[in-house]
Amino acid sequence: NYCVPSDVAPHSSGEDIRRYCWVCYASDDEDLTASWVKPCLCRGTTKWIHQTCLQRWVDEKQKGNSTVKVNCPQWGFQYIIHFPNMGQLMMFLDCMNAFIYRVCPFVASGVVIGSCYWVAVTYGAITVMQVLGYHEGMALLESADPLVLLVGLPTIPVFLILGKMVRWEDKVLRLLRASVRKLPFLRYILPGFRGDGESSTEGTTSTTAVISDPINATRVLCGALSLPTFSTITGRAFFPSCSTTLNQTLLGGLAFLLVKGLFKVYYKQQYLVIQSNRIVKDNPLHDA
Repeated sequence: NYCVPSDVAPHSSGEDIRRYCWVCYASDDEDLTASWVKPCLCRGTTKWIHQTCLQRWVDEKQKGNSTVKVNCPQWGFQYIIHFPNMGQLMMFLDCMNAFIYRVCPFVASGVVIGSCYWVAVTYGAITVMQVLGYHEGMALLESADPLVLLVGLPTIPVFLILGKMVRWEDKVLRLLRASVRKLPFLRYILPGFRGDGESSTEGTTSTTAVISDPINATRVLCGALSLPTFSTITGRAFFPSCSTTLNQTLLGGLAFLLVKGLFKVYYKQQYLVIQSNRIVKDNPLHDA
């Protein structure tokens, strides 16, 4: 099959006058009652097409959206699609349908953003009551300006998430590893760093192990939003003698972050030692 524009195609007097549908490959002889159309400027075997075949082609391209333009697959000429006049009411309904189709994504985005905002406001209010205590927190929320609450409360989860993304444990680990290399006696003070820099028994050390692992969005979100709860529990368990709930929660949060960070530094250091001293064994079935 070939397709060329009619203004550049040569007109041959001996050209076959029979029509062939370039979709179903049927000719005049096979269906005498079919309706034919030449929708573009192509000639040859791609000049003609059944009206029913073309309608299916248009439906496949438009996928239910009648405003989508359909072009010739060979040369890109746009098909002239004519719709019957269905009256003013149909035109109004069609315009309304197109308007709703375009507006719905923005409305859905607004609903999602608004839902996230009010969830953040609610979480911020709960966090205030959790950190300050129920009565002190309620008194603060009731006495504060509503505009300040609407602006300030949603920032609480935002700052918690941003704080969670600070990888301070990685910086501490790098500092300790650099200090151990410069001052070897620190290996006896920090037992977890004794294997740092030592080669494996096979004399091959991996250099591809990295300290920072990729940020996991769900882990960051869960860790950040659960920090006030863990801070409150730790403060009540280890600092019951604090005068105020705020001081108790702050001390509990600092203790929780410090202990958790130390365990994370130890875990990452041991993981690096394991990765740096890994070897690949010979396959026992190779020479079997």
